[in-house]
Formats: sequence, structure tokens, C-alpha cells
Amino acid sequence: MKPATAPRLRRSSRRGPASVTVSVPGTSANLGPGFDTLGLALRLHNRARVTPVKGREITITSPLAEEARAGATDLVREAATLFYRRTRKPFAGFDIELTGDVPIARGLGSSVTVRLGTVAALNEITRAQLTRQDLFQIVAELEGHPDNAAPATFGGFTASTMVHGVARAVRFPIPRRFQFVTLIPPFEVPTSEARRLVPLTFSKADTVHCLTRVSVITAAFAAGDAEALRGLFDDRIHQPYREKLIPQLSAVLRAGERAGAVGGWLSGSGSTMMCLAIERVEAVRRAMARELPGAKTLVLPADARGFAVL
Repeated sequence: MKPATAPRLRRSSRRGPASVTVSVPGTSANLGPGFDTLGLALRLHNRARVTPVKGREITITSPLAEEARAGATDLVREAATLFYRRTRKPFAGFDIELTGDVPIARGLGSSVTVRLGTVAALNEITRAQLTRQDLFQIVAELEGHPDNAAPATFGGFTASTMVHGVARAVRFPIPRRFQFVTLIPPFEVPTSEARRLVPLTFSKADTVHCLTRVSVITAAFAAGDAEALRGLFDDRIHQPYREKLIPQLSAVLRAGERAGAVGGWLSGSGSTMMCLAIERVEAVRRAMARELPGAKTLVLPADARGFAVL
């Protein structure tokens, strides 16, 4: 089966718009054993509205908490700097307004929504005419790995990697019957802290365990075969170590699976936990919620198109 073709990037207007709004989907990465390689796009979005200003200053407005806004400012500045360096356009200042529904530091790709929203908007404003692949490359470099950048750019389910510094992704559509039951705890997990817990080396048995599952997960998503995914999301590379930060992890995922989910995983580095359900979706949601009172639960379909210029 050939990979699905990603939606095309809309060309910039000849004169360049006065302001641009870009919608970027949230993502779930890793999907259990697919550490730093598997990801999918969700119908939960953040928006970046970029307006050029005179001079070189970048200002940010956002309804986010003050500390999150400060972090977003760094993400925006780094993204703009790399964009202008790659396009060889003169650095120009802008105002950026960040809004949307993807929460900060919950394992749903919030940093990608900021970075990709920034570079995609600047691509329109400067008429640089970078392709989606070009933008994917920039964001994957900024992230340090492509697992969130790929689905946010192309939509659907993606398997991605870096090959000699070049970001590469294969995308497949996700069947509409696939529903992603999402439990968002009332606490954050900084990615840097979660990564520190992951060991530098792994046993042969654990490595083979994850490699075999990743290959079949990818094939099953490519075929749209939900039944082939059962029992494949158990991980030995990162989730057992990150459970120290999310002690409810195993209980939440077991509850979802007992209620009828195909399987579940820690979304990104957490704290969000997610189950794939085809049937008994509401029962899965209730079962997961009972294990962590106070958490927010959502039932999300996949996003098929990736980022969009509005």
C-alpha cells in the first residue's frame, strides 16, 4: 500500500499578506514503543496569528499562563531565527498571538504548534514559498526529533526519522472509526525532566520487543486494521521509567483496555494518557476517568490535513 499523499501547502499571495493565521493540530507521539518515531495528529488545535511590524522586535500575546508565555517567546524567537537563516530573508519583527486548545507540557505537542505556526506564517508573509517538507525539516530540527513535527505538518499517522540530518516521514490516513480517548491530568510534565529518566542503553530483549511492535503498529495503521493493533502498545523503552512522574499511568491504561480499548499509551512524555477505541468509546472514557479524578477527558478523532493557513 502506497503512503497517502499529504495535503498541498497553499501558495503565498504575490504581495504578501498583512497578517496570517495558521492552525496547527495537537499530536500524540511515541504510541508506546515508537519512541521518537511514531506520531499522529489530533483534532485539537492551536492558532498562531502573525502580524509584521517595523523593526526587529518580536512580541507575543497569549491567554496562556505567564510562565508558559515566557517559554513560548523563546520557541517563537528560535523558530523565526532558523526560518530567516534558511530562507536568507532579512530578519523582520512581528507580533504573534497564540490561542487554542492544546495544553502546555501535557504531551500533546504544544511546542510544535508554536514552532510550526510561527514558521508557516512567516513563510506566507515573506513569500518564501517553502514546501511542507521544508517546514517539516525546520521544525524537526528545532524539536530535536521529528515524531511530533511530522503529524503536525502532514496530518494522519506518521512514521518519521532523521537520515543524515534530513527529516523523513511516511504518512497514512487514520480511519474515521478510530477514536482517541484522551485523559489530561491536572499537572504538567516538562519534556526535559521526562527525558532525563530514560536510560542511555537498553537490553537486547527490550530493544527487540519494541522494534517488533513498532513495525507491526506501523503496518496496522497503514492497513487501517484496528484488531492487528491489540497488545502492541506495551513499551519497555520509556514508559516504565516515566511512570515515576505519572504514577497512575498503568492503572489508567489497564482500565481503558478492560473497558474495550484496543490499547493505550503515554502521549509524548506525558502527562496525558491516551487509548485507541473503536467501540464502547464512552465506557473507555469513564473507566479511564475513574482512575484519576479531576483529570479532563476528551474523545478526539484524528486530524487528516496537518497545519492549515486560514
